Amino acid sequence: MSRKTKDRLTQAAVYGSAGLTVVILVLIIGFIVIRGLPGINLSFLTRSWEDETTYILLDTDLTEDAIQAGTIDELGVTLTEDETGLLVENLDSDSPLKSASNIQGDPFEVKTGDYITRATEEDNGQLRLRVERPGGGIVPMLVTTIYMILLSLLVAAPIGIFSAVYLIEYAKPGKIMTLIHFAIENLAGIPSIIYGLFGCLFFVRVCHFQYSLLAGALTLSIMLLPTIITTTEESLKAIPRTYRESSLGLGATKLQTVTKVVLPNALPGILVAVLLAMGRIVGESAALLLTAGTVASIPTALWGNAASGATLTIKMYTLMKEENDLTTACAIGIVLLVIVIVLNFASKMITKKLMSKKGE
Repeated sequence: MSRKTKDRLTQAAVYGSAGLTVVILVLIIGFIVIRGLPGINLSFLTRSWEDETTYILLDTDLTEDAIQAGTIDELGVTLTEDETGLLVENLDSDSPLKSASNIQGDPFEVKTGDYITRATEEDNGQLRLRVERPGGGIVPMLVTTIYMILLSLLVAAPIGIFSAVYLIEYAKPGKIMTLIHFAIENLAGIPSIIYGLFGCLFFVRVCHFQYSLLAGALTLSIMLLPTIITTTEESLKAIPRTYRESSLGLGATKLQTVTKVVLPNALPGILVAVLLAMGRIVGESAALLLTAGTVASIPTALWGNAASGATLTIKMYTLMKEENDLTTACAIGIVLLVIVIVLNFASKMITKKLMSKKGE
């Protein structure tokens, strides 16, 4: 076989592999978008998952019989009746329903799309309305995902970065270093479900955190350490040795050299490590299924009964496994794809900007 033929075959293999990768990516994204796009709407992006029922009190002369389908000028509202109740179709800007209070006295704004399902006259002359707000939105899962990202990085990023700095700048080569790197490599290869089992046994049961935000975040923090340490190490290794020698030659201490010379120049790579970790948090499900729980609510504590919450990926899993709701699962998949794309774009932009400043 001639050299020219070999070059053509190699070129064909390269182009074929690249083309196949593009086709697979288009098929995956296309399938998710086509199946999930019908489920994307404003309510899906802005509402809670579960239906909410709230009782509000109004100071008005209206009777309960007056709350019926049609336009109620005194309340500045237009109601339409269906099988659920009276649907709020339109609200005037000065409607008293927008400045109503619940029975605890907290402000509650009635919105378009809410239902009024019951009206009762109170002894003190007030009108009590039961307002139901339909669910079906991803707000609780989205907020839980953001909480999980912030808490996991708060734990994993400092430990991972400082560990990488120690291993590159301070630790001496030897058996201990070899053992440490061996452990890091093996941690990176452990399946996420194993991390989940460990988190369930240790954080949930031994530490009594229960299924909570903290148990999930600590489990993810352990998972993220190999990625952050390895990527940060590569960034530190890329800094020329002459930078360190020049700094030390000018009388700077080792700590000053690391903090003033090495870390600023390695910052783009460190940010990439953090963004890669964020991407893994967004896409993780197995470990969180065993540590954070599957409740579609916003956690109000770090641990305990009020700290359980499902992320976007966990909700996708439960929708497919328990409800067989492919459309909503794919709609959540679109949101995840957007988040991942934004993270990748942000990573490239930040790196490019930092590199341009470094070049100046």
